[in-house]
Amino acid sequence: MRNYIALLLLALPPLVLFDGKSFSGWEGDTAHTWRIEEQSITGGSLTETVPHNYFLATDKTFGNFILRLRFKLKGTGFVNAGIQFRSQRTVKPDYEMTGYQADLGKGYWGSLYDESRRNKTLAAPDTALISRILHPDDWNDYEIRCEGPRIRIRLNGHETVDYTETDPSIPRNGRIALQIHGGGKAQVWYKDLVLEPLP
Repeated sequence: MRNYIALLLLALPPLVLFDGKSFSGWEGDTAHTWRIEEQSITGGSLTETVPHNYFLATDKTFGNFILRLRFKLKGTGFVNAGIQFRSQRTVKPDYEMTGYQADLGKGYWGSLYDESRRNKTLAAPDTALISRILHPDDWNDYEIRCEGPRIRIRLNGHETVDYTETDPSIPRNGRIALQIHGGGKAQVWYKDLVLEPLP
């Protein structure tokens, strides 16, 4: 009974990271790259090539959590985006971020990428699974679960990554950020961002 009460005391209420109408709690290029459309955070362009990666990042940092959100990605050329977590801004260039990314885009859906650090995919799902569960050019559900060294990603209710970090020097705390990747005429939408802190 005592352990059950202790767990209840440790439980924290979910945090709504985006209120659907303002960039409160976020920072990034909201003058040109990021905007709010139909209660969604929208980045990039379908008519102009995105010149380089852009990130809209939370003011706060998070360690152990479950992050749930919805996304939609469209475009031509290199069409890619992602959700950074346990990440930090880089000094040069100051628009980049370093850390884990739940990746979006052809060949990367549902994958775990290490952005501007090891610069490689750490874990990737079976392509047959992605072709079966992905809703191209439409809304999809993402869930990112971080507990200590273990990271799990779910796309539309199906687990795509179960990864355990073996490098103790990799930070287990950092900012969450939304990415639109440079190099293509691409546009991404994010909404319903809710974070459940874990003890």
